[in-house]
Amino acid sequence: MVRRQKATVGDVHALGAAMPGAERNDGPAGNAVYAVRAKSFVFFRTPRPDAVDPKSGERFADVIVFWVPSEDDKQALVDDASTPFFTTPHFKGHTSVLLRASRVGELNYDELAEVIADAWLTRAPKRLAAQWLGAQ
Repeated sequence: MVRRQKATVGDVHALGAAMPGAERNDGPAGNAVYAVRAKSFVFFRTPRPDAVDPKSGERFADVIVFWVPSEDDKQALVDDASTPFFTTPHFKGHTSVLLRASRVGELNYDELAEVIADAWLTRAPKRLAAQWLGAQ
């Protein structure tokens, strides 16, 4: 079944938690970190000086980080003006993309589910990933 409704921050939490072997941990500021075998694949970032509102200079307090399979995948998401994904110089060379929670609704549920599955696949042990892919 295709789910085309707008994605929500609740969906980020539900999808992250539903991945095989996923655990939710709390970061230093109580921010959610979803990991598989102690490797994060999605996390809610604390406000940092590299992600700020260009008008006010205020740090974004709602940035979510998603691991991606490769630098090419990262660039494809960041360069596609139809997506809300972005990066900052702090993440140069890091295979991840950023998304403000306030913009999650610009994705539909299926798009978000794909990004989270890809993030999980980049960090999951090969055997667990193969089992999950085989069941899909």
